Amino acid sequence: MVRPRRDFGDQNVTEQLSLRVDEGAVVVHVADAEIARYVFRPDTPLYESPKPYLHPLRTLAGEEVTLLRPHDHVWHRGIQMTATSVSGSNFWGGATYVHGSGYVDLDNQGQMLHRSWEDVGVADGRAVLREALDWLDEDGDRMLEEHREIEFADVAPQAGRYRIRFRLALRNVTDRRLEFSSPTIAGRPESGYGGLFWRGPRSFTGGQVFTSDGTTDAAAAMGSASPWLAFVGQHDGSGRFSTLVFVDHPENVRYPTKWFVRSQPFACVSFAFMFDEILALPAAEELRLTHDVIVADGALEAEDVARLVNHVPGRTDSEHVA
Repeated sequence: MVRPRRDFGDQNVTEQLSLRVDEGAVVVHVADAEIARYVFRPDTPLYESPKPYLHPLRTLAGEEVTLLRPHDHVWHRGIQMTATSVSGSNFWGGATYVHGSGYVDLDNQGQMLHRSWEDVGVADGRAVLREALDWLDEDGDRMLEEHREIEFADVAPQAGRYRIRFRLALRNVTDRRLEFSSPTIAGRPESGYGGLFWRGPRSFTGGQVFTSDGTTDAAAAMGSASPWLAFVGQHDGSGRFSTLVFVDHPENVRYPTKWFVRSQPFACVSFAFMFDEILALPAAEELRLTHDVIVADGALEAEDVARLVNHVPGRTDSEHVA
């Protein structure tokens, strides 16, 4: 395995981040290398529940760690915010699970539409994208207003890593209570997917999963709750390893989050706050979520990840991850 330097401080952070706004996408660079493309106006078919996504996402060594429109689930697009059911509207994509009938096409696909940019810029070693979005149901009516911030920070070239923070604020703009649900709640075991979701490369199939509580198996981690989860995968071609660390925050609802995670038959992870219990959002109220994703070259071990998580700004529960 290719191992990174164990350097957990900020001394390697650089000012090399830059942004470029293309038609329908924002491109993030470190020095001359493109590490991420945030597609805010996708050409996604309605059946796949259109929404912004991050793809491709790359490590500092240039290894791609996301997958776009895999043939098994064409609505999977890199990293994206999702919801399998918001009061019956599908913001995941594809068919909807109906207990007793399996997956059924219900013509209930919603979409998340970019409304405007509130800020796109680089300062103090951070690249920040702030946008306003509307969540529209299958009839085109607004259900949720979202203010989203995506921050790229803590770039450490010598250690081979950087961090992405997602801040999501979803306000119910209807006059009724909205309910976030999942296929597991509808009756399908171990299918509580939704929330911020990552689909990994094909070569990550069979990769290693471990959590802060010592779980070292994807099947055992499915539906478990822990402050963080790490996924180590190997790349075709180079044979190198990369690690993604998914970090929940203490201020989030239902912290620590339950995880929807698979290593077989493909690699995926989601912060599944509605894994097996409906989350109700009353009219005019707001759901706020903060998640970090650390992207690292090499195969990190549990002690490496714990020390990295302890250095994530804004977290106050170091006793859980030391």
